[in-house]
Amino acid sequence: MNEMRGRSGASRISLILVLVAALLGGVSLSTGAEAAIAVKKPSPPHGLTGVGSASLSGVGTTDLKSWVSSRLQADVQRRAGKLTVSPAPLTAAAAAAPLAAPTGTSALVLYDTTGPYGYLGELYAMAVANLAGHFGTVTSKPVSAYTAGLVDQYTATVYIGSTYYGGSIPDAVPAVFYQDALKTTKPVSWVGDNIWNMANAVGIEAFKQKYGWDPTNSFFETGGSVGNITQVAYKNQTLTRKIPTGFDGGVLHPALSGAGYPQVTELATATDANSGATSPWAVRSGNLTYVGEIPFTYVSESDRVIAFEDLLFDGLAPATTERHRAFVRLEDISPKADPAQLRAMADYLYSQKIPYGINVIPVYKDPKGVYNGGRAETVTLAQAPKVVTELKYMLAHGAVLMNHGYTHQYNNVNNPYTGVTGDDFEFFRAHVDAADNVIYDGPPAEDSTLWAQSRVTSALGAFAAAGLPKPTLWTTPHYAASATDYRVLGQNYTARLERSLYFAGTLSGGAVNASRYIGQFFPYAVKDVYGTTVLPENIGNYEPEPFNNHPARLPADLIASAKANLAVRDGVASFFYHPYYAVDPLKQTVDGIRALGYTFVGPTELAQ
Repeated sequence: MNEMRGRSGASRISLILVLVAALLGGVSLSTGAEAAIAVKKPSPPHGLTGVGSASLSGVGTTDLKSWVSSRLQADVQRRAGKLTVSPAPLTAAAAAAPLAAPTGTSALVLYDTTGPYGYLGELYAMAVANLAGHFGTVTSKPVSAYTAGLVDQYTATVYIGSTYYGGSIPDAVPAVFYQDALKTTKPVSWVGDNIWNMANAVGIEAFKQKYGWDPTNSFFETGGSVGNITQVAYKNQTLTRKIPTGFDGGVLHPALSGAGYPQVTELATATDANSGATSPWAVRSGNLTYVGEIPFTYVSESDRVIAFEDLLFDGLAPATTERHRAFVRLEDISPKADPAQLRAMADYLYSQKIPYGINVIPVYKDPKGVYNGGRAETVTLAQAPKVVTELKYMLAHGAVLMNHGYTHQYNNVNNPYTGVTGDDFEFFRAHVDAADNVIYDGPPAEDSTLWAQSRVTSALGAFAAAGLPKPTLWTTPHYAASATDYRVLGQNYTARLERSLYFAGTLSGGAVNASRYIGQFFPYAVKDVYGTTVLPENIGNYEPEPFNNHPARLPADLIASAKANLAVRDGVASFFYHPYYAVDPLKQTVDGIRALGYTFVGPTELAQ
């Protein structure tokens, strides 16, 4: 591909990755986690900035803003003593005998499902379940389905409070869960809302006597601080918290009980940008860890979600030895790549004794002749012997072959840019709106197990026809595919190395809702809710120019994100680089990450 096309295509890919990150936001539609609703007109990229470039999560901004507003209104009513909470009825299920305990390290993830935004609970639960999949087996279920004694059957339990119970929304958390959470000695992490309902259910004084603080006197708005917290300090790292005006649900300010009560450990500290005031972002006392917000909204590569990703070790693998590894992959290598540029990259990385991945697209297509004078063009690897020679050279000098789609474009339409390999999505439809935002439109009409498998089969056949080994690792073009596609990929490859989308209905076992999803990227290898090993890409890529409302991303930015991820005790700083850029920015990035104490490893080592 020519230099200009390559640069623009890569930029687009990077931006799309950003969008994915936004999806990651979680219920909140924050920049990365909230993705959940359908994209109407997106607000700032929902977290994709950590995931990829796509910015629209599956959650509409109207829903997200309404969810935040309703929560804050309920909190004001609670503070005024005007919020009545109807307790959950005792059901036969709640009193049922628990099943046999799982073996090995195990996590129980509980989530809300009721209320007008109940679907957000499953999205956030998938984000937690994916992370917990790094440690062992994970069981996820609605908190309303909790049965007596379950917390003692698992290594640790995480409850994500995304529905603010009270008023017209009765409490769906069984009383037996509140009692079990108080009595158990197993680690319990409580994220977000309803901790005050637990205190009321078990007795405020009983809660204070065990945990040293009073949730019933703790609120999200203290001195007008909602919307002003922009940083979270954790383990000597300053993590960002960038939530657009009107989309910030705040951070709960724990009211510590003080002398005569158990000591409360402040694990992470939030800073108000206006006043400079600080308050706990996460606290621990006894077996209870409380995080003052759901951290999956509007996330980025240096975001406060990093603190949560590390805190999971305390409950699930507290004896973990500190280790910091790095990984780099070369991106978007197609049959139209420049052999000289590939050789330059290979020689530099080999000289540094750095193992790396090469993301190869086996078939190049320009169906409308956008970069070929109006004449359609298709080139396979077998038709590009000089490129294949360089790929074999790379494999002999530390590279691992990875499959990056079949054509990395869709049919003969703009999706969303040109229809050309490397520019466009392959397994998802998208367009660019009038405000220059990439909008996710959903899976292609023909999406199915058969369709996805046919593309995988064709891709693997193209590698074989060129005399290259069969790739065992996959990266989805522009980090977007359907739940069906992800399952097909899991059947064909050992692991995916990427950021991914997770769709409503996946945990519940019901119909998958392709318009509601969350995007996520990881600081370590996980087994995700699709049952596939996913290797991390979490600090993005070098991109010297802004694009689609996303800023440039320079070596200093990648290095800063790697530094923030030092807070994860066994984390990875994983990034990608396009070979059509000069070697020097790659060298700057590698040198900077190494200076932080990271050791570069190959992709297969990331799963260890």
